Amino acid sequence: MTYLLSRAEGASHAAGGVASVRDGHGSLAMLFRERHAELVRLAALVVGDRVAAEDVVQDVFARLCARDPLHDPDQALAYVRAAVLNECRSLLRRQAIGRRLGLTRDLGLADTARESAESEAILAEDRRQVLAALATLSARRREVLVLRYWLGLPETQIAAVLGIRPGTVKSTAARGLAALARKLKEES
Repeated sequence: MTYLLSRAEGASHAAGGVASVRDGHGSLAMLFRERHAELVRLAALVVGDRVAAEDVVQDVFARLCARDPLHDPDQALAYVRAAVLNECRSLLRRQAIGRRLGLTRDLGLADTARESAESEAILAEDRRQVLAALATLSARRREVLVLRYWLGLPETQIAAVLGIRPGTVKSTAARGLAALARKLKEES
Protein backbone atom coordinates (compact mmCIF):
# COMPACT_ATOMS: atom_id res chain seq x y z
CA MET A 1 0.00 0.00 0.00
CA THR A 2 2.77 2.42 0.82
CA TYR A 3 4.31 1.56 -2.54
CA LEU A 4 1.18 2.82 -4.30
CA LEU A 5 1.08 5.95 -2.20
CA SER A 6 4.74 6.73 -2.81
CA ARG A 7 4.35 5.98 -6.53
CA ALA A 8 1.41 8.35 -6.85
CA GLU A 9 3.23 11.03 -4.86
CA GLY A 10 6.41 10.42 -6.83
CA ALA A 11 4.54 10.91 -10.08
CA SER A 12 3.10 14.18 -8.81
CA HIS A 13 6.52 15.41 -7.62
CA ALA A 14 8.34 14.33 -10.78
CA ALA A 15 8.38 17.87 -12.14
CA GLY A 16 10.10 19.05 -8.96
CA GLY A 17 7.09 20.87 -7.55
CA VAL A 18 4.63 20.17 -4.82
CA ALA A 19 1.51 18.27 -5.83
CA SER A 20 -1.59 20.37 -5.98
CA VAL A 21 -5.14 19.21 -5.64
CA ARG A 22 -5.58 19.85 -9.36
CA ASP A 23 -2.76 17.42 -10.15
CA GLY A 24 -4.40 14.08 -10.93
CA HIS A 25 -1.74 11.93 -9.26
CA GLY A 26 -1.63 14.22 -6.21
CA SER A 27 -5.37 13.99 -5.79
CA LEU A 28 -5.13 10.22 -6.28
CA ALA A 29 -2.58 10.01 -3.46
CA MET A 30 -4.82 12.16 -1.28
CA LEU A 31 -7.82 10.00 -2.16
CA PHE A 32 -5.80 6.90 -1.26
CA ARG A 33 -4.81 8.34 2.14
CA GLU A 34 -8.29 9.57 3.00
CA ARG A 35 -10.48 6.74 1.69
CA HIS A 36 -8.37 3.58 1.64
CA ALA A 37 -9.83 2.08 4.83
CA GLU A 38 -13.39 2.86 3.71
CA LEU A 39 -12.80 1.24 0.32
CA VAL A 40 -11.27 -1.86 1.92
CA ARG A 41 -14.31 -2.18 4.21
CA LEU A 42 -16.60 -1.84 1.19
CA ALA A 43 -14.72 -4.53 -0.71
CA ALA A 44 -14.55 -6.80 2.36
CA LEU A 45 -18.30 -6.69 2.77
CA VAL A 46 -18.82 -7.51 -0.90
CA VAL A 47 -16.23 -10.29 -1.30
CA GLY A 48 -16.27 -11.57 2.28
CA ASP A 49 -12.51 -11.68 2.79
CA ARG A 50 -10.41 -8.83 4.23
CA VAL A 51 -7.16 -9.92 2.56
CA ALA A 52 -8.85 -10.22 -0.84
CA ALA A 53 -10.50 -6.83 -0.25
CA GLU A 54 -7.13 -5.20 0.37
CA ASP A 55 -5.83 -6.77 -2.83
CA VAL A 56 -8.85 -5.50 -4.77
CA VAL A 57 -8.37 -1.94 -3.56
CA GLN A 58 -4.64 -2.05 -4.17
CA ASP A 59 -5.18 -3.38 -7.71
CA VAL A 60 -7.63 -0.57 -8.44
CA PHE A 61 -5.22 2.11 -7.22
CA ALA A 62 -2.31 0.48 -9.07
CA ARG A 63 -4.24 0.62 -12.34
CA LEU A 64 -5.21 4.22 -11.66
CA CYS A 65 -1.56 5.14 -11.02
CA ALA A 66 -0.49 3.46 -14.26
CA ARG A 67 -2.97 5.33 -16.43
CA ASP A 68 -3.76 8.98 -16.92
CA PRO A 69 -4.48 10.91 -13.73
CA LEU A 70 -8.05 11.43 -12.62
CA HIS A 71 -9.39 14.43 -14.49
CA ASP A 72 -12.46 15.26 -12.43
CA PRO A 73 -11.61 15.43 -8.70
CA ASP A 74 -15.30 15.91 -7.84
CA GLN A 75 -16.20 12.54 -9.36
CA ALA A 76 -13.01 10.71 -8.38
CA LEU A 77 -14.43 9.01 -5.27
CA ALA A 78 -17.51 7.76 -7.11
CA TYR A 79 -15.27 6.50 -9.92
CA VAL A 80 -12.95 4.66 -7.51
CA ARG A 81 -15.90 3.14 -5.61
CA ALA A 82 -17.35 1.90 -8.89
CA ALA A 83 -13.95 0.50 -9.88
CA VAL A 84 -13.64 -1.31 -6.53
CA LEU A 85 -17.12 -2.81 -6.92
CA ASN A 86 -16.34 -3.91 -10.48
CA GLU A 87 -13.11 -5.54 -9.33
CA CYS A 88 -15.03 -7.27 -6.51
CA ARG A 89 -17.48 -8.65 -9.05
CA SER A 90 -14.59 -9.92 -11.17
CA LEU A 91 -13.02 -11.60 -8.15
CA LEU A 92 -16.31 -13.25 -7.20
CA ARG A 93 -16.73 -14.52 -10.78
CA ARG A 94 -13.20 -15.96 -10.75
CA GLN A 95 -13.86 -17.61 -7.37
CA ALA A 96 -17.13 -19.10 -8.63
CA ILE A 97 -15.38 -20.55 -11.67
CA GLY A 98 -12.64 -21.93 -9.44
CA ARG A 99 -15.22 -23.55 -7.13
CA ARG A 100 -17.02 -25.10 -10.10
CA LEU A 101 -13.74 -26.55 -11.28
CA GLY A 102 -12.85 -27.63 -7.74
CA LEU A 103 -9.80 -25.39 -7.56
CA THR A 104 -10.72 -23.26 -4.53
CA ARG A 105 -12.89 -23.43 -1.45
CA ASP A 106 -15.81 -21.12 -0.76
CA LEU A 107 -14.82 -18.16 1.44
CA GLY A 108 -18.17 -16.87 2.60
CA LEU A 109 -18.69 -14.01 5.04
CA ALA A 110 -19.65 -16.45 7.80
CA ASP A 111 -16.29 -18.26 7.45
CA THR A 112 -14.37 -14.99 7.45
CA ALA A 113 -15.93 -13.91 10.74
CA ARG A 114 -14.74 -17.15 12.37
CA GLU A 115 -11.24 -17.33 10.86
CA SER A 116 -9.29 -16.19 13.91
CA ALA A 117 -9.67 -15.98 17.65
CA GLU A 118 -9.36 -12.19 17.36
CA SER A 119 -12.29 -11.99 15.00
CA GLU A 120 -14.28 -14.29 17.23
CA ALA A 121 -13.61 -12.13 20.29
CA ILE A 122 -14.24 -8.80 18.56
CA LEU A 123 -17.39 -9.63 16.66
CA ALA A 124 -20.57 -10.09 18.65
CA GLU A 125 -23.01 -12.86 17.79
CA ASP A 126 -25.58 -10.48 16.33
CA ARG A 127 -22.99 -8.95 13.99
CA ARG A 128 -21.95 -12.38 12.72
CA GLN A 129 -25.58 -13.20 12.04
CA VAL A 130 -26.04 -9.97 10.09
CA LEU A 131 -22.91 -10.62 8.03
CA ALA A 132 -23.98 -14.19 7.32
CA ALA A 133 -27.45 -13.01 6.30
CA LEU A 134 -25.89 -10.29 4.13
CA ALA A 135 -23.81 -12.94 2.37
CA THR A 136 -26.95 -14.79 1.31
CA LEU A 137 -28.30 -11.79 -0.60
CA SER A 138 -27.77 -11.28 -4.30
CA ALA A 139 -24.74 -9.22 -5.26
CA ARG A 140 -26.82 -6.20 -6.28
CA ARG A 141 -28.80 -6.15 -3.02
CA ARG A 142 -25.64 -6.61 -0.99
CA GLU A 143 -23.88 -3.78 -2.84
CA VAL A 144 -26.82 -1.40 -2.41
CA LEU A 145 -27.16 -2.17 1.31
CA VAL A 146 -23.43 -1.82 1.94
CA LEU A 147 -23.24 1.48 0.09
CA ARG A 148 -26.38 2.81 1.77
CA TYR A 149 -26.03 1.65 5.36
CA TRP A 150 -22.31 1.00 5.79
CA LEU A 151 -20.97 3.99 3.86
CA GLY A 152 -24.08 6.12 4.36
CA LEU A 153 -24.34 7.21 0.74
CA PRO A 154 -27.55 8.81 -0.55
CA GLU A 155 -29.54 7.08 -3.29
CA THR A 156 -28.25 9.42 -6.01
CA GLN A 157 -24.60 8.58 -5.26
CA ILE A 158 -25.36 4.86 -5.05
CA ALA A 159 -27.11 5.09 -8.40
CA ALA A 160 -24.06 6.83 -9.87
CA VAL A 161 -21.64 4.24 -8.48
CA LEU A 162 -23.68 1.25 -9.64
CA GLY A 163 -24.92 2.76 -12.89
CA ILE A 164 -28.60 2.32 -12.06
CA ARG A 165 -31.54 4.65 -11.45
CA PRO A 166 -32.28 6.08 -7.98
CA GLY A 167 -35.67 4.34 -7.99
CA THR A 168 -33.94 1.02 -8.52
CA VAL A 169 -31.69 1.80 -5.56
CA LYS A 170 -34.74 2.43 -3.36
CA SER A 171 -36.56 -0.73 -4.38
CA THR A 172 -33.42 -2.86 -4.16
CA ALA A 173 -32.66 -1.51 -0.68
CA ALA A 174 -36.22 -2.18 0.49
CA ARG A 175 -36.18 -5.74 -0.87
CA GLY A 176 -32.72 -6.35 0.57
CA LEU A 177 -33.76 -5.15 4.03
CA ALA A 178 -36.89 -7.31 3.92
CA ALA A 179 -34.81 -10.35 2.94
CA LEU A 180 -32.33 -9.63 5.75
CA ALA A 181 -35.17 -9.29 8.27
CA ARG A 182 -36.64 -12.64 7.18
CA LYS A 183 -33.26 -14.35 7.34
CA LEU A 184 -32.41 -12.94 10.77
CA LYS A 185 -35.80 -13.94 12.20
CA GLU A 186 -35.24 -17.51 10.96
CA GLU A 187 -31.85 -17.69 12.72
CA SER A 188 -33.05 -16.18 16.02
